[in-house]
Amino acid sequence: MALSNEEVLAGLAELINDETGIAADTVQADKSFTDDLDIDSISMMTIVVNAEEKFDVKIPDEEVKNLKTVGDAVDYIVKAQN
Repeated sequence: MALSNEEVLAGLAELINDETGIAADTVQADKSFTDDLDIDSISMMTIVVNAEEKFDVKIPDEEVKNLKTVGDAVDYIVKAQN
């Protein structure tokens, strides 16, 4: 069963919190991974791997660079579930 955008956002916020210590309630769809959340490339790759496991999706490396905001990642994961 596919998760909603809100469920994916909440799960992603939890993963980001686990990896970086950033409070989950500050992780919002309009936030940029690099500019707003200050997530480096190594942490980003860990978050991607954990998201792939958590949401049972595949996020190819060439797609990761297109995921600029939390919302981009949420949209990608929601679409990839189907």
